[in-house]
Amino acid sequence: MKYNQEFSVEAVLDVLRGVNEKYKEGSPVDEALRVAATALIYIQERQQLDEYREFFRSFYTPAIDCVVVSQTFLTRADADAWLSGGHARDGELVRIAGQGFQVVLAGEGTKPTFLRTPLPEELMKKFPPQPV
Repeated sequence: MKYNQEFSVEAVLDVLRGVNEKYKEGSPVDEALRVAATALIYIQERQQLDEYREFFRSFYTPAIDCVVVSQTFLTRADADAWLSGGHARDGELVRIAGQGFQVVLAGEGTKPTFLRTPLPEELMKKFPPQPV
């Protein structure tokens, strides 16, 4: 989801008002929209809008924020050399030539390997968010 960090509270409230006009006063949708609008006004009046913006951003973009790539390699040969050096940890995510991979250490006596694991930015390119 594309997040507009500089959203206008007034514009959001205008949209909520417009949607609310289509529902009967006292209906569950009317109540939910009023609660949402009042919460946004409360946050703004308490001067906590910046904190809310950060929370909202992190709430809707958790995968991108939480995925940590520990190493980046230009070539597979560079990545294989690093992997055979014995410093890799099982489950560690790396980027090789722009693609994500996970380190797999299967156990004693087995050779460590990479498992193709697309990174969030790769998935966003392949499956862009659709408008709601």
